[in-house]
Amino acid sequence: MFPVYATDPWSSPWGQVSKLGLIPFRKADRADEFDTVALPFMDDLFRMALRMTRDRGRAEDAVQETYLQAWKSFDRFEAGTNIRAWLYKVLFNCVHHQRRKWLRFPGVSDSEMVLEQVQASPLPAADHLTDAEILAALDDIPEDYRAVVLLVDVEEFPYKEAAEILHVPIGTVMSRLSRGRKALRERLEETARSYGVVK
Repeated sequence: MFPVYATDPWSSPWGQVSKLGLIPFRKADRADEFDTVALPFMDDLFRMALRMTRDRGRAEDAVQETYLQAWKSFDRFEAGTNIRAWLYKVLFNCVHHQRRKWLRFPGVSDSEMVLEQVQASPLPAADHLTDAEILAALDDIPEDYRAVVLLVDVEEFPYKEAAEILHVPIGTVMSRLSRGRKALRERLEETARSYGVVK
């Protein structure tokens, strides 16, 4: 069935009619509201997607899909709640959906990508830990732990919101965070020892 309009939908600036009457905002106002509240988080979402996918193209696809899905379901977003947490939840769902697609239609194998990255980057000669080394150590920890560390320690989400984003209980977030921090600390200690920073 087609939706029923009180006025001609093509000539009216108002949206579709609900059973109770016109929606109390114009479509253009809703688009402006989405732009205002959701777009400021694009860089944060991209950084998270890049950490999760380890591929710039896939991260860009994930963020684009996130904003498309968020726009489609923006009418279900509750005003006054945390838009940032809601967008991260959509991002995690999009990345998990994309991973299932990538596994069905594999492209370049992970070992080939790792080989290309290793060949392209020279060995560091620093006497302290660099951002790249910290990120590499973060990439080495298991994915479930990495996601929690990124959400809680990097993006500073409370445990409850991280649990909602990941669809897991708060206790699981806390245990994964503890294990993730421990694994990250061990990897960074190994790197620091190699430079003689820690003995």
